[in-house]
Formats: sequence, C-alpha cells, structure tokens
Amino acid sequence: MEDLVKFVQDEFVSKKDFPEFSAGDTITVYYEIKEGEKTRTQFFRGVVIQRRGSGASETFTIRKMSGTVGVERIFPINMPALQKIEVNKKGKVRRARIFYFRGLRGKKARIKEVRS
Repeated sequence: MEDLVKFVQDEFVSKKDFPEFSAGDTITVYYEIKEGEKTRTQFFRGVVIQRRGSGASETFTIRKMSGTVGVERIFPINMPALQKIEVNKKGKVRRARIFYFRGLRGKKARIKEVRS
C-alpha cells in the first residue's frame, strides 16, 4: 500500500525547484494571498526550525520575531501558493530540529553563519 501511495505522489504531484535549505538557515518564503478577487504576494522571512516528512507531504516550519512576539508558520513544500524560496543565510546548527531556539532571547538567539 505504501508503494502505491509513493508511486501516485511521484507521478501526479508536481515538484517545484526550490533551493536546498535545512534547520538553522534564514530564508524568505514568497507566497500568494487571495483577498476576494485580488491576489498579492506576501513574504515571510525567518529561521527554519525544522523540516519534516518526505515526498508530497513534506513541510517546514519557520520562526520570526514580530516585535517581541515570536511567530511560527508551517509551510507545505507542495503548497500551490508558494512562489519562491530564497536562502538569505546558511546557519550552522548541530540538530535537525531546533526547538530549543524558542526559549532563547537576545544575543543567545543568534545562529552562526556558514561562510561558503
């Protein structure tokens, strides 16, 4: 049964070309918002907390600070409204899911940048 689901996902779900990114990277996600008849593009820039799942059901979580409030958003990789993803900074972290990042404040909330 799992093979059948994987086959259908590979055949019928369209793949978009997004750059490689992982936990700790700072990325900007551009996505389309429909308000009545109009559509506009909005962006969400923050640090990737995690990537989970595989294939068509893969998602990633981004966290940003809006004033003093932390805002997290979960994006499916195959969301039709996703237009593009830009990697602003590559971060160096030792874990795949950096949930500890939620509890950090000030200078402790910085992530070392990988120079390439």
